[in-house]
Amino acid sequence: MSHSSTRRQLLRSAIALSGSAALSAGLPGIARAQGQQSADRAADKAADRIIAGIRRPRIPQRDFPVTDFGAVADGTTDNTRALAAAVRTAHEAGGGRVVVPAGTWATGPVHLLSRVELHLAAGATLLFTTDPAAYLPTVFSRWQGIELMNFSPLIYAYGQHDIALTGSGVLDGQASTDNWYTWGKPGGSDFAALEASADAGVPVAQRDGANYHLRPTFVEPYRCERVLIEGVTLRNSPFWNLHPTLCQDVTIRGVTVESSGPNTDGCDPESCDGVLIDRVSFNTGDDCIAVKAGRNTDGRRVDVPCQNLVVQNSTFANGHGGITLGSEMTGGIRNVYGRDLTMSSTGLRAGHRLKTNSVRGGFLENSNVYRVDVQAIGGPLLLIDFTYGEGDTGTYPPTVTGINLSHWSVASASQGWDIQGYAHDPVGTVRLSDITIDGPLSTANVAENITDLRLDHVVIDGVEQ
Repeated sequence: MSHSSTRRQLLRSAIALSGSAALSAGLPGIARAQGQQSADRAADKAADRIIAGIRRPRIPQRDFPVTDFGAVADGTTDNTRALAAAVRTAHEAGGGRVVVPAGTWATGPVHLLSRVELHLAAGATLLFTTDPAAYLPTVFSRWQGIELMNFSPLIYAYGQHDIALTGSGVLDGQASTDNWYTWGKPGGSDFAALEASADAGVPVAQRDGANYHLRPTFVEPYRCERVLIEGVTLRNSPFWNLHPTLCQDVTIRGVTVESSGPNTDGCDPESCDGVLIDRVSFNTGDDCIAVKAGRNTDGRRVDVPCQNLVVQNSTFANGHGGITLGSEMTGGIRNVYGRDLTMSSTGLRAGHRLKTNSVRGGFLENSNVYRVDVQAIGGPLLLIDFTYGEGDTGTYPPTVTGINLSHWSVASASQGWDIQGYAHDPVGTVRLSDITIDGPLSTANVAENITDLRLDHVVIDGVEQ
């Protein structure tokens, strides 16, 4: 049995023991524990309801091997047309599974169509070209929360339903400092030009990403319904790895994300409704998970929240944040449940990270992260930052409230919490309960401009706070 499994079982056992009604009479500590147990049970019920409501894709059980369409597994032959033909044929037949057998298959972008599953068999690797010209013509996309016509994502679908990416194979974006990573970063001049065009009301169709150097995302279903991503490994992404946008009913299960380059977020659901992230392993060069909902002027134009998300049974190694909300959150984010998680690296800068400012506006509300085993973390368990990006320079003060962390068992962390709202717009309610940090902190806890911070059985280095 692993160390993390043992710690998680101890967490569950402690919760179960705390619920003994026979012991509660006359014992305030036990009564308090019962209340906390009840809160976790309520969160579990809410999370379970979300999961029960997420519909999986309906795809016929028939196979279309890519070899039937001329694909060659020599690592150099361009199989883009063969893969496109297989997807189109499966779609026109009423749906099915496009199968990539064992071997290394070079390709450009793959565009999925309704009722088609792209399945990578064991030992299969899709090796994506790094030639930007291969990702043209541009497609409808969203970059840092702003819509545009950009270079195609490596795996893409627009306006489709019942689509899937499955198997135990590998998708390798081949991104490095020799190709994609030389392109501009968020906040650079190319992105500033895009943002200026959005602020000026230029129609999306005229926001031509071919004029910019904005790296494509790895997997981006856009305005799709019933999406499944299961089992695959993603490596060396040019930009964000998984970016379901304006989708309904998304299931991401058993996926491994290994991308240490700049801005290689692991999974960024944006303006989605109904998302399950289950048994996913993250090791990233930016946020492991970053829930988003559009940015600034363009985010207010689209104005669709991201809501009803469950993250469970997942592991977080390196990254800027484990479960992050924002910073592109203009449409608002609500009803987030993270449970039974493991965080294992000092390369992780924060456990639950909320980043916003008065230019973004929007709301972050009802976020619950609980039963978390932290073996090591390089920053605070909870970071709420109103100074991110543009800081307090706008006229759209954000609303942040209903943030709940409970039952965290922490072997090592540098800080418990860093909460900084605005004096004119404080953070609302934050509750930290049943949190134990084994050793001393190297950085003092910060709580500035917050209306209601509740600490309930928070123990740091043996001292209850």
